[in-house]
Amino acid sequence: MSKEQRAHLNAMLRQPRPEGPSSVQAIRAGFKAMMAQMIVPDGLRTMETTLGDRPALRIEPGDGPRTGTILYFHGGGFVFGSPETALSLTGNLVSKTGFRAFSVDYRLAPEHPFPAAIQDTLSAYRALLDSGQDPSTIAFAGDSAGGGLTVTTCLAARDAGLPMPAAIVAFSPGLDATRTGESMDTKAGIDPFFTRESLGHTGTMYLAGADPHQPMLSPAILADLTGFPPMLLQAGTDEMLLDDSTRMAARARAAGVDVILDITADVPHVFQAYAGALDEADQALDRAALFLTQHVHVPASA
Repeated sequence: MSKEQRAHLNAMLRQPRPEGPSSVQAIRAGFKAMMAQMIVPDGLRTMETTLGDRPALRIEPGDGPRTGTILYFHGGGFVFGSPETALSLTGNLVSKTGFRAFSVDYRLAPEHPFPAAIQDTLSAYRALLDSGQDPSTIAFAGDSAGGGLTVTTCLAARDAGLPMPAAIVAFSPGLDATRTGESMDTKAGIDPFFTRESLGHTGTMYLAGADPHQPMLSPAILADLTGFPPMLLQAGTDEMLLDDSTRMAARARAAGVDVILDITADVPHVFQAYAGALDEADQALDRAALFLTQHVHVPASA
């Protein structure tokens, strides 16, 4: 582990930003520019495709995938981000597991508020099942808002009578739209990304007046997780959303779900995106890949 790497990253993330709420267009452009600097592994094949009724990016190892699919949900507060901005994450998971990934370009708020994103991710999962894929060969993975979608898409799938995927991997998931975790206050000022105001700005766009006190918006405190697949929750100690993961892990344990809570010290929100520049990111992705290969069923002939 490198204190120098973490200090450099923290300083970079604390560069001065414009005061006050930014427009949706400015937020999207800024995030796209930031994520374009991330390191994507070599030797991948990417193809634009459609899953359900939404565009998606298909990512495969250059030498062809093993049997196994990662259905990936990108981060961005349900307002910004895309399969392209998450490519350092999906690319590393594909490279490290040998599985293929489909990264879903779900609809974003404010144009398409709650529950549009969940409808789109559920539709993508249904499309994989309808194509003949066994759910035991599919895992959900995602970061930030997309990490939240790994859980809420499972809730929606269960409500629709669909089988559960083999596993869930969530990087710094957003799992509580009520924003009542203690870390919202204890990590304020420590978190280099978020303030309560910035989270409220995008959160209001996604909620569009919906009550956050419901399982599909705040599963960490309200969801029934009975029958959920094994879960890996990864977060850093420097993030305001830390307690979204700690409370989800406790809730999963109480429901009899296999869950691993994997917390890394002194790193920010979705630190895994900095793979290749931050040792902790590469190590966390190694652990995530191991978890996926342990739980995603790969037939002996694959």
